[in-house]
Amino acid sequence: MNVFINDIPLILKKAKEKVYKHDYDLVIKSGEHFTSKDLIGDVLFKDADVELIDRLIRLMEVKKLKKLRSLTLVTDKKNKLIDHLKDQFKIVKAAGGLVIKDGKILMMYRLGVWDLPKGKLEKKEEVEAGALREVEEECGIQVEVLDKLPKTWHSYAFKGKKILKKTSWFLMNCTDDSLMKPQAEEFIEEVRWMTPEEVLEVLPKAYTSIAFVIRHYLQSLKTGKV
Repeated sequence: MNVFINDIPLILKKAKEKVYKHDYDLVIKSGEHFTSKDLIGDVLFKDADVELIDRLIRLMEVKKLKKLRSLTLVTDKKNKLIDHLKDQFKIVKAAGGLVIKDGKILMMYRLGVWDLPKGKLEKKEEVEAGALREVEEECGIQVEVLDKLPKTWHSYAFKGKKILKKTSWFLMNCTDDSLMKPQAEEFIEEVRWMTPEEVLEVLPKAYTSIAFVIRHYLQSLKTGKV
């Protein structure tokens, strides 16, 4: 489960998964004292429990943890923590696509941030159908689904409620971009085909969750596995 709270990734791992301490700037065991000022770089928590995840969510929502890159929680109760985390929010479902054509990736510029086309699912809409609809509406192109990509979850507040948006991502191929045009009603200023090198250059100006999806795809080009 890839959760992004205030654009900071919160990663849950099972205790039996391999974790290398040298990949982290700080390792904290459950019960050890820490403050928000200690959370710098990539931080690993061992033996995470419900109380810890509640505290971390409060910190991430209230404090501006500018020096924190990621939080990884290792637990032998992963499913329990995921269910508890979901219970803190209202779940909203969305879907989107990473669209490719001739080796290039379709990026869109919206509200000062580089993004991928996505949007909320309509009532009773199938996930894949919703992803196709959103991509075609926002970019004015025709696409087909090639494969699934990892889902992302990100939180935000709306009218006083805590929302956790689950976005299902698909790798898509563009079949027709002759009428490509940004959807102004969704505040999209530009849609542009970019090479992988160009995409990497603009990722610092993209949401962390979007960068996660794109980096996963680019890595799959090397491994051959999406």
